[in-house]
Amino acid sequence: QVQLVESGGGLVQPGGSLRLSCAASGFTFSMYHMRWYRQAPGKERELVAYISSTGGTTNYADSVKGRFTISRDNAKNTMYLQMNSLKLEDTAVYYCNAFRFSGMGYWGKGTLVTVSS
Repeated sequence: QVQLVESGGGLVQPGGSLRLSCAASGFTFSMYHMRWYRQAPGKERELVAYISSTGGTTNYADSVKGRFTISRDNAKNTMYLQMNSLKLEDTAVYYCNAFRFSGMGYWGKGTLVTVSS
């Protein structure tokens, strides 16, 4: 049974930090590229960050570049998103996505991040 389970969300003040995790099971994690997406209330889902299957390549949305860091541990079947200097506009549900360029892919159910004073 394929599962992607996000965790680490919560309430944080502006300028604070959170670390999200995405635990994978039921498929060969190391063969999948991974992405973090987010969806704010009333907005479309947007791509936040990407990491290749080996972890050797990463990319970020301009809105989070320099503040967020994506990483993965293939031995633990887990991906991470370190979020620093959080802003009010980072408030969203954050989803992890596993995919291959062949079209196979899986989604987690999301974890809520609320940035508020």
